[in-house]
Formats: sequence, C-alpha cells, structure tokens
Amino acid sequence: MSTVVLFDVMGTLVHDPFFVEVPRFFGTDLRSLVARKHPSAWEEFELGQIDEEGLAQRFFADGRRLDVEGLKSAMLEAYRFLPGIEALLQALHQRGVVMHTLSNYPAWYRLIEAKLGLSRWVPWTFVSCEIGARKPDHAAYRHVTTTLGVEPQRCLFVDDREINCDAARVAGMDAVRFTHADALGVALADRGLL
Repeated sequence: MSTVVLFDVMGTLVHDPFFVEVPRFFGTDLRSLVARKHPSAWEEFELGQIDEEGLAQRFFADGRRLDVEGLKSAMLEAYRFLPGIEALLQALHQRGVVMHTLSNYPAWYRLIEAKLGLSRWVPWTFVSCEIGARKPDHAAYRHVTTTLGVEPQRCLFVDDREINCDAARVAGMDAVRFTHADALGVALADRGLL
C-alpha cells in the first residue's frame, strides 16, 4: 500500500512570520510580544472557536484592540515557500505521492493559498480551524486516519516541531522532523517516495 504524506505548513513548507515579521509589525521583539498577548486567543482562533472580531478583542492580554487588517497584511507579505520546497513538492506530485496538509492555522490559511497556490500539490485537507483539533492533540491525528480511511502505519507525518512528530509516532505514524528541504528529500528517498 502507498504511503500518505501529511505536511505541517508553517515552518515546514512556508515561512512562518510569527518569529520575525509579526513582532516587527508590533514594534517589539518576540519575547515582549508573547508576554503581552493573551495566552490562548491565537489557539482559539486556530481552532475556529473565535473569528477575526474575537481575535481583535482578545489578542492582547490587557484588552487593547488588535489591528487585524494590519496584521493580516504583514503576514501575507511575509508568506513564501521555504528554500527547495516547491521543487520537492512538485517531484512528489509527479510521482503520484498522496499528500495532505495537517496544519495548526486559522482561516488565514486561505491567504497563503491565494498567494502561493500550495494546493497545486498539497490540498488543505486538515487545518485546525476546520477540523476543531490542533497538533499535538491525538484527536488531530485520529481525525486524519478516520477521514482518509487509512491505518496510521500508512502515514508519514512531516513537521518542524518535535512535539508534533512525537505525537504522530504515538498515534502509530512514521514521522520526520523538518529542518530543511535537502534533509527532507533524503528522508523521503530513504522511504522510497523520491
């Protein structure tokens, strides 16, 4: 049976603006931003529990209102494929490898799609705001296998965060921690996918 490859998106396929561009938008550094933001608002946004208006009201712990449109623009400008990823995805697609996203992200994933067209190769099948579960919650992985009707052993999960990879392994999946495209290419070739 063929392997289903599940890709995290941010920090794995696409540059994640949270660490540089988002703090810059707020005129601060990452540590200060994390200290000022509400501890769960972004996760609630990623789970689809609050909408943009809810995020605007809850983003900052002190109750200040978030400039949602400004933040969206800053993030949209920063979205780009990580080096070597487009060629890797194209090669996998040409070989007929079945691929899906498994991403923690809010509805703003549509901004990434509009700019980069990721779905040319990888459909946005599993996004936390749509499925109501975030990695590393076991429910996220279980949702994938149940929806696709595949055994976990048939899934290869790729993510830049080890905690998410560990959770995938606990769920019975193979997992590769992403560091860069060349290393991922080697890991995929070792598994006969490239």
